[in-house]
Amino acid sequence: MTKIVGIVAEYNPFHNGHLYQIKKIKEKYPDSLIVVCLSSVCSQRGELSILSPYEKAQIALNHDVDLVIELPYIFTVQGSDIFAKYALKLLNQLKVDTLCFGTENKTIDHIIDAAKTQLYDITYDDFVKKYLDKGLNYPTALNKALKDIIHVEISEPNELLALSYIKEIFKNNYSMVPFNIKRTTKYHDTVSEESIVSAKNIRQRIKNNTTFENKVPNDSYLLLKNKIFNNKYFEYLKYRILSETDLEKYLDVDEGLDSRLKKVINKSNTLDELILNIKSKRYTYNKISRMLNHILFSLTKDENNSIKDIEYIRILGFSTNGQRYLNEIKGSLKYPILNKYDTNKYKTLNIEDRANLIYSLIYDDIMEEEIKNKPIIKK
Repeated sequence: MTKIVGIVAEYNPFHNGHLYQIKKIKEKYPDSLIVVCLSSVCSQRGELSILSPYEKAQIALNHDVDLVIELPYIFTVQGSDIFAKYALKLLNQLKVDTLCFGTENKTIDHIIDAAKTQLYDITYDDFVKKYLDKGLNYPTALNKALKDIIHVEISEPNELLALSYIKEIFKNNYSMVPFNIKRTTKYHDTVSEESIVSAKNIRQRIKNNTTFENKVPNDSYLLLKNKIFNNKYFEYLKYRILSETDLEKYLDVDEGLDSRLKKVINKSNTLDELILNIKSKRYTYNKISRMLNHILFSLTKDENNSIKDIEYIRILGFSTNGQRYLNEIKGSLKYPILNKYDTNKYKTLNIEDRANLIYSLIYDDIMEEEIKNKPIIKK
């Protein structure tokens, strides 16, 4: 029986580490069909994707992926639990039975124990509240509670996502078997000269105009070599912060943060400076980055709360095998496959359209490609 292996990915950008993951899947399951749930124009941490969704999908299809679907912007730029909830919901719809992800450790027993503790230990929430009351940020409070109860710490980015994935599997009784692959690099590394490095390392090299050709597949390199990072994101964001009278309506802008933003915006010359000027014991770098993204993309709390479920499945591309598989299962799908770029029918797509427009202002114009909404077909 063919294994249907799911990957949740950002591919920002697609590099040799992603190629390594796919090769490991094919080593273990040679006849598997690989489905990727891919973030759209932003990453989970609120950064703009250096490549467009269709560029990322094309590269994935070039390297043994069979089906690429889009995780909409509104579900992507969220905390890890929400990000995982909707990504796995989409993959479950496509009958994925094996979920593959990277981790910093070889085994995931400690992550499974942590997931069970967070879900089923009745004392866990009390421990978390104790640390929140001390002014710690939410991820730190969660981790300290785990350490108190089961003497386990989970602080590395990939393991935190793995924890969210496994909780979703347990909560929803999904028929997905976790399959982890130990990372060969550090997530935050920006200086390694190895052939497999972090996406952050590659983005830093592109910003600094230093070589990275041996760290990505050739098709990825050809798309990336002429990419130039600009400061438009920060410039547009600065305008929004200075001109907006009610910042607290936007998602993740907690009470008091609006006045702090107004206070430090003119003291900051880059996005990174702005985030560091706001960062505190209570607010992590990633949470602030997402908050700023929501301000620029005009995602309000009310708008976010109005969308309670997936509205459609958007196909970015497929191989011949992926197309055949999709045809086999589409009659059993709960959600419709998006055939028309109808922003009036779908609230989620209306928000996606806005995100695409802003992305087009800052990077490449992708609107014509988006509105055509034609999946890439790899023969």
